[in-house]
Amino acid sequence: MSEKKIDEPIESQKPEEPIADAKLNPEIRETPEAFPAQDPESSENLAEQLQQAIAEAEKHKDAWLRATAELDNVRKRTQIDVAAAHKYALERFSSELLVVKDSLEAALQTDNVTLDAINDGVDLTLKQLTKVFESFGIKEITPLGETLDPHKHQAMTTVDSDEAANTILSVFQKGYLLNDRLIRPALVSVAKPKE
Repeated sequence: MSEKKIDEPIESQKPEEPIADAKLNPEIRETPEAFPAQDPESSENLAEQLQQAIAEAEKHKDAWLRATAELDNVRKRTQIDVAAAHKYALERFSSELLVVKDSLEAALQTDNVTLDAINDGVDLTLKQLTKVFESFGIKEITPLGETLDPHKHQAMTTVDSDEAANTILSVFQKGYLLNDRLIRPALVSVAKPKE
């Protein structure tokens, strides 16, 4: 066996040639047609288009800033309106109750008072108060004879009775609903379950 010198190149190997794009894909060639030279007119046209695009961007930015400011103003106005609504929510209710208060004060200032006059005045004042309650959705719960409903009634005592178990026999204090929401349960006595 003959030893080959390491320094000598092997004949079968050729130095690697760079792969040209043109060999792989003949459509890709760097030719003057691929990158046409810019003439002065087209560069002026590009500068004009750039100025138009900048002007349009400024216009949109201005519109966006205005819309954002308007939205912020609406949000602030809404917060002020909501705060005022909370603060003055009872204004109408209060003004309606003033009529009732005026009637009570007028009754106390009367010098010649008879029992019939007091009775008529209290009756009139109660009617005024009932009218105010009705106009604001306050309803009485008068459950006499109904079955106990723990969502509307509170049983104070149980009583021996011939009635069915948990039937309301008497009402100690009326309950009230505000637009179907319980604001005070009715205090009642109910029939005991039969043993």
